[in-house]
Amino acid sequence: MTGNKMNHAQRQELLDTLKARFEKHMGRHQGLTWASVEAKLGNAPEKLAALHEMEATGGEPDVVGFDAKTGEFIFYDCSAESPKGRRSLCYDRAAWESRKEVRPAGNAVDTAQSMGITLLTEEEYRTLQTLGEFDLKTSSWLSTPPEIRELGGSIFADRRYDHVFVYHNGAGSYYAARGFRGALRV
Repeated sequence: MTGNKMNHAQRQELLDTLKARFEKHMGRHQGLTWASVEAKLGNAPEKLAALHEMEATGGEPDVVGFDAKTGEFIFYDCSAESPKGRRSLCYDRAAWESRKEVRPAGNAVDTAQSMGITLLTEEEYRTLQTLGEFDLKTSSWLSTPPEIRELGGSIFADRRYDHVFVYHNGAGSYYAARGFRGALRV
């Protein structure tokens, strides 16, 4: 669903949800105001559509920062566990195509791109984990450095034993408890 195809009621419902989450979790975005975020979203229907997709797939997007250089607000998926509507995916299209049998429904990289978001990097994931405790039972694919991907691998992360772990796996693997978290700049 593109931002232009969302009707007024859908836009307002999403904005109300985002505002309530913003106000409930002020520690994620100290010094920022909802009015300034909402004003930016009002001029960016494609970004609002991406947030709608993040919300619809269970990501619970929230503002986690502001980039003063670009003037952009930064949203991450802040659901307690990896978004339920984005699990059981291998890493990317090449990994998906390499599976001759038992292919997953899709892959994380293409799904993120179709939603208008990017996978969190390792640095972004570690930043997210400073804002709360995420992925205590699940794990999330992360944007994988090219040198690892060229060798057939990919990286993912989770939080166990009060510590953030970053691991590697074959890019073609997929699990019911692994999804991906996205980032969006508005």
